[in-house]
Amino acid sequence: MKTRTLLWTGVVVIICIALFAIGVFAGLFERSAVAKDIEQPLSADQMKTLAQRGAYVAVAADCYACHTAKDGAPWAGGFPFETPFGTIYSTNISPNKEHGIGNWTRAEFHRALRDGIGKSGVHLYPAMPYASYRKMTPEDVDAVYAYLMSREPMNVENRKNDLRFPFNIRQTLTFWNLFNLSGGAQAADPTRSETWNRGHYLVDALAHCGECHTPRNLMQGMKQRQYLKGAVLEGVLAPDITKQGLEQMGFDPQLLPLFMKSGLSAQGAMTGQMFDVVHFSTQYMTDDDLAALTAFLFDLDSMPKQSTPPAPPKPVEVAHDLAESARGTYLNLCSGCHGVQGEGIPHVVVPLATNASLRLASARNLIHAVLHGIPAQQFPGLERMQPMPAFKEELNNQQVADLTNWMRAVWGGKQPDVKPEDVDQIRRGE
Repeated sequence: MKTRTLLWTGVVVIICIALFAIGVFAGLFERSAVAKDIEQPLSADQMKTLAQRGAYVAVAADCYACHTAKDGAPWAGGFPFETPFGTIYSTNISPNKEHGIGNWTRAEFHRALRDGIGKSGVHLYPAMPYASYRKMTPEDVDAVYAYLMSREPMNVENRKNDLRFPFNIRQTLTFWNLFNLSGGAQAADPTRSETWNRGHYLVDALAHCGECHTPRNLMQGMKQRQYLKGAVLEGVLAPDITKQGLEQMGFDPQLLPLFMKSGLSAQGAMTGQMFDVVHFSTQYMTDDDLAALTAFLFDLDSMPKQSTPPAPPKPVEVAHDLAESARGTYLNLCSGCHGVQGEGIPHVVVPLATNASLRLASARNLIHAVLHGIPAQQFPGLERMQPMPAFKEELNNQQVADLTNWMRAVWGGKQPDVKPEDVDQIRRGE
């Protein structure tokens, strides 16, 4: 046993040395999106003017949500990102000179945001979406830099990441960058409209939608061939937001901008990380930008004055025994809030009969909500949804599977394919 342990230890050490060597070698070929003209510092007047614009660019880029811990100081970092390799904490990006970016030059900020390389050549983990921010224009990067430098410095020390070996070796990220970074600022497509191009820039660069809604490969790089097709993130599904995926959830070009503005619609309410996106970012975006974002996702050159919502899915028949059992569970536990017919209560509880989570190809989000509940949330416009309790203690795996299958069949038009083992997997946090 001791010999086997030593053997495996040796193998791990050799692999780590190889990864480090590859990282160093790959570093020689790292592709930078940073131009030489940014070495020139910005004047005080330029910084003041740019900061006004940067306030909006930072909102569209959703910087605050990730760089402010819950109940923490603004821009001081500490927000945790759970990854397959451990926990990464966002950093202090206030202009504090000891812990933040107060001593960063314009060029250093550009290199961090667009190349993933921080001050003194320290590699950033791609939890900071520099693979998407790389497509930002130099002018927008300058604007964010000027805005952040105008914030109040926060004397808050950065939290240490909790990553397993060898993923805590930053130098190996040069290898990741070599395979996952390409190009620079996004160029406009001359064959498409200004609206479509603006939406493309918002989705790809500023709002970095692909970072959550695109599946990842073994290296945790985005699978470009499945761009925006949906991905599991921290146990829940960030759904398919291509045109086909949006229509499957019941959205049309008129409804989606309203949903991004308010976080509420007949399709349900924003939860989890998307609630933060609405709370800190999209509710403050201009109507023109939300329209452009929608036009790109629906592949339109201009927004229609009217649009027809997709037809609701046709119910699917389920076995009599399953229907009897599941409907009994629903009437006992769910109907008091969501209504006997899944109609919900306006301004209090979202409907289920038109809910997007029941129409998704995967039942993961619905199962997760049944097991773990949803906290109370306050939305723009003084809207507030009451909390949904967790039922993981009241229902066993078979009951959750039956309830999920029945609701998805009746209101989502989905075949009853959820098994108790699927529920158990999500119950255990997998």
